[in-house]
Amino acid sequence: MDCRAVLFLCLSLVPSQSGAEEAAQEVLSWMKGMEKVSRGRISTNPAELIHGLVHRLLNATFKGYNLTLQAHTIQTLAFKLGCDFAGLSLDSDAMDSVPQVAGARHAMQFPTELTKKACRTRPRELRLICMYFFTTRFFPQDNSSLLNNYVLGAQLGLEHVDNLTEPINISFWHNQSLEGYNVTCVFWKEGASKRHWGLWSPEGCRTEQPSPSQVLCRCNHLSYFAVLMQLSPAPLPAELLAPLTYISLVGCSISIVASLLSLLLHFLARKQSNSITRIHMHLHISVLLLNVAFLLSPALALPSVPAAACMALGAILHYALLSCLNWMAIEGFNLYLLLGRVYNIYIRRYVLKLCAVGWGVPAFLVLLLLAFNSSAYGRHMIPLSHSQGNSAGFQNMSICWVRSPGVHRILVMGYGNLTILFNLVVLAWALRALRRLKAREEAPGAPACRDTVTVLGLTVLLGTTWALAFFSFGIFLLPQLFLFTIFNSLYGFFLFLWFCSQRCRAEAEAEAEKEAFSSSQMMH
Repeated sequence: MDCRAVLFLCLSLVPSQSGAEEAAQEVLSWMKGMEKVSRGRISTNPAELIHGLVHRLLNATFKGYNLTLQAHTIQTLAFKLGCDFAGLSLDSDAMDSVPQVAGARHAMQFPTELTKKACRTRPRELRLICMYFFTTRFFPQDNSSLLNNYVLGAQLGLEHVDNLTEPINISFWHNQSLEGYNVTCVFWKEGASKRHWGLWSPEGCRTEQPSPSQVLCRCNHLSYFAVLMQLSPAPLPAELLAPLTYISLVGCSISIVASLLSLLLHFLARKQSNSITRIHMHLHISVLLLNVAFLLSPALALPSVPAAACMALGAILHYALLSCLNWMAIEGFNLYLLLGRVYNIYIRRYVLKLCAVGWGVPAFLVLLLLAFNSSAYGRHMIPLSHSQGNSAGFQNMSICWVRSPGVHRILVMGYGNLTILFNLVVLAWALRALRRLKAREEAPGAPACRDTVTVLGLTVLLGTTWALAFFSFGIFLLPQLFLFTIFNSLYGFFLFLWFCSQRCRAEAEAEAEKEAFSSSQMMH
C-alpha cells in the first residue's frame, strides 16, 4: 500500500513539473519576442508587450519561493510573498546572469510595509514581480537619456501600491562620475502623454546622490523606475542655499509690500494719473505676481503636493516672468516715444494696446505650451553639492518651474536675453538723448545729484539689472548669484522708490508753477 502511494505521488508530480516548465518557457518565449521588437524586427505597441509579460508572470506556476528568467536584454523575477513579509533586498552583484556595463550596478530594496494594504483587505499569498530592462525601446522619451539605459520595474500582483510611508529604495551606479549631469529619479506614468503610452515623471520620488557615481531613488509607490540625465552646469554648493534663500525671501517680501503700496497710492490718486503712470502700475502688478509665485514655488514642489498643483504654479510663474519682461520692454518703448518723438505721439487706446502685448502675448505662449506639452511644467530639480570630509555628496532641491530644456532655452533664456538687450540699447540711447538736451540749455542744468537719480531710475525702470544673468560663468558665478538675487528680489522696492521720486518731482513742479502763477497775478 505504501509503494502504491509513493508511485501515485511520483506520477502526480510529473505533470506538475511539466506544467511549471511550460509556463516558464512561455514567459521566456514572450521575453525573446519582446527583444525582437527592441531590435526593430517587428512593430508592436510596447504597452501591449509589457502588459502581456506582466500577465504571464502573474499566472505562471513555479516551484519554490521565486522564479528567475533571463533573456539578452530583459530579466524577470517573481516572488511568492505572504502577509508576514519582512522586506526584500535585490542586488545585481548577486545575479550573475544579468548583462551590465562594467561598474553599472543596480539594486532594489522593498520595505515590510509593501504587503500590509493588500493583506488588510484579504489575507492571501501575493506575488511580487520585478522586471529589469536594459534597453529604452519600450519606454520612448523625447530629448532625454536614461542612466545606463536601465529601467527597473516592480509590481505586486494586481494591487495598486502607493503612498508608502517607508520608501522603496532603488539604486543605480555608473562606472564614471555624474558630476556634469543633472540626474532625476523618475517613474513611467502611463496615459500621461499624447504621443507615447506614457512619460517619465518625478512625482513621488526623491533623488539623492550618496557618491558622484551613485544615484539613490526613494519612491513611495511601485512602477517602472529610471534615472533621467541632462547636461547641467556645475552644481550650486549647498552651503550657499541658505543665504540665497534668505535673501530671496526677505527681498521678495519687501518688494511685495512695496508693490502693494505703489498700487494703493496710485488708486488714491488715480484721477491725476496718465498713461505713463498706468504703465508703471502694470509693471508693478507683473512684479507682484512674479514675487508671489516665486515664493510659493518651493513649497508646492514637495512630494506630498499633487503634481497638478505644481504644474499649474510652474505655468503661472513662467507667465509672470514673461509678463514682467514684456512690461520692461514696454517701458523702454514708451521711453523712446517720450524722448524720440516729442510731438505727435498720441496713439488711440494706447494703454489698452500695450496691455494686449504685456498680458496677452505671455498668456498665449503659456496656454499654447500647455496645450501641446503640458509636461513642460512641473517639479524642476536644482543640483546641489556639499562637502563630506574628503569626498563630495550631491542632492537636489525642487521648485515648480519649466522642466523642458528646449522651452527653457527659447522661452526663458532667449526671451529674457532679447528683452534685456533691447532695454540696454534703449538705456544707452536715452542717456545720450538726455545729455544732448542738457547741452542745448543755456543755463546750467540740474545738479549732479538729480542726474544720478535719473540714471539710476532709468536703469531700474528698464530692468537692466537682469543683465547680470550674462555673467553666470567661471569666477563671476558666485558674485553674480548674490548680486542677481539681491537686486532682482528687491526690484519691486526699487520701482517703488522711482515711483515716489517721480511723484515728489511732479508735486514740486506743480507747486513751482503755482507759485509762479501767483507771482505773475500779483505783479498785474
